[in-house]
Amino acid sequence: MEKKIHTIATLETNSFSAHLDEVILRDGNVGKRIRIRHPEAAAIIPFLSETDILMVRQFRYAFGRETLEIPAGKIGRGERPDACARRELMEETGHSPGAIELLYSYAPAIGYSDEIIHIFIARELTRLGTGIDEREITSLETIPIRDVKEMIKKGLIQDGKTLLAVLMMDFLGTEPA
Repeated sequence: MEKKIHTIATLETNSFSAHLDEVILRDGNVGKRIRIRHPEAAAIIPFLSETDILMVRQFRYAFGRETLEIPAGKIGRGERPDACARRELMEETGHSPGAIELLYSYAPAIGYSDEIIHIFIARELTRLGTGIDEREITSLETIPIRDVKEMIKKGLIQDGKTLLAVLMMDFLGTEPA
């Protein structure tokens, strides 16, 4: 087990904090570790039909290009993961789910972050909103889940939460027939 000696530097933002810590390593030597405190997040796979899902295309600054992903976002203070998933679906697509179920929760970067992402499946969607958050979302795309799987195989979809969501649907047998 490693033990923190002290924090050398901290960067605080509205969304997360990053800390550079000096630690005592398991072998007794001193080392440095980066630790990111990040709020939990929720993602949602919105099924428009038994075969088609709704995805969002958006520019990701750190990645330097547009990506195709399932809707997702950070959980607000005091917000439940399922409420966040519903909110993000509405904000990013204008749809409200009739039913959602938790698919899986995971830690995307345990080597340096405490973030947990909860992935939900949404069904019985109703279009309520007329627009999408254009500050974030470039476009909405309706894609058959079989095509999403092919896009993943070809490396056209690289977003980790989307990859894991599709994989876990197959693994857990929760994909609609």
